[in-house]
Amino acid sequence: MAGLNSASAISAVGLRKSYGEKLVLDGVDLEVAEGSVFALLGPNGAGKTTVVQILSTLIGADGGRVRVAGRDLVREPDAVRSVIGVTGQFSAVDGLLSGRENLNLMADLRHLGRAAGRARTGELLERFDLVDAADVMVSAYSGGMRRRLDLAMTLVGDPRLIFLDEPTTGLDPRSRRTMWEIIRGLVTEQGVTIFLTTQYLEEADQLADRIAVLDHGKLVAEGTAQELKRLVPGGHVQLRFADPAGFEAAVRALSRTLEDIPRDEDALTVQVPSDGRVRSLRALLDLLDAESVEAEELSVHTPDLDDVFLALTGRPRPSTNTDTNTDTANVAGKAVTR
Repeated sequence: MAGLNSASAISAVGLRKSYGEKLVLDGVDLEVAEGSVFALLGPNGAGKTTVVQILSTLIGADGGRVRVAGRDLVREPDAVRSVIGVTGQFSAVDGLLSGRENLNLMADLRHLGRAAGRARTGELLERFDLVDAADVMVSAYSGGMRRRLDLAMTLVGDPRLIFLDEPTTGLDPRSRRTMWEIIRGLVTEQGVTIFLTTQYLEEADQLADRIAVLDHGKLVAEGTAQELKRLVPGGHVQLRFADPAGFEAAVRALSRTLEDIPRDEDALTVQVPSDGRVRSLRALLDLLDAESVEAEELSVHTPDLDDVFLALTGRPRPSTNTDTNTDTANVAGKAVTR
């Protein structure tokens, strides 16, 4: 059985959760490094929010072992709560209070003391560009302002680990990018660890150091964005040649090892299937060099996270049939990269 890593921000082994007869999490293993952004992707109902609720002590798991920030989740829940912050799918702010009053209330709940609490409020209002709206009722805030205030309230207690459950849902592109900048700053400038769930694949691609894909309560893939993109077919190298002679020579050389090479005679381009790895590129260039063929331009094209998401999720839940379960386990096993 895999062991827990007490040095990680999050270490979970065999996480399980059911609601009645519905199995929501089926033996999930997670390892999140300190000072990193970890993104959990998955379709609706995959179990993402349940993972966040368990790791943040909001609900209990039915099985598994978890350490958060070096603390045992079951035996030391108060110690875990003291070092984490949670920003849920919906802004947990009071629309009948001003932004300043919301932050002051959170500071009071954190027992910061009046002077320290008011100082912390002022600092966060400035950091999140809410000074001009500090004394305006939150009901008048835009969606982006409410989400910034919500995250600011999470930071009142200076957490070392923050759970962001779909933090930019419903925001316009500009507000979403502003949130991304704030999240990046928390990690790079303060060393905060971010556990992010999202359905915006560009968001995971932009922010996450590692990404895990959850489907039907199981992790079906894990790795960096580039590692995950290599799991699905469609990657290729496009070569463009300066003249027809070079183009024809390349086609002849490549045809010795490859069949049906996509080509465009007018544009003088050839597409060669590739996983995008340096070793593959070197082998391709060595082959051309051996034939004294030189490409004018080379570009690498890899599938995006949309392709990964569609390829790895959304399949019907496995039945109890042994053969089906075995096949599904084999596919998932091949997809997971450590």
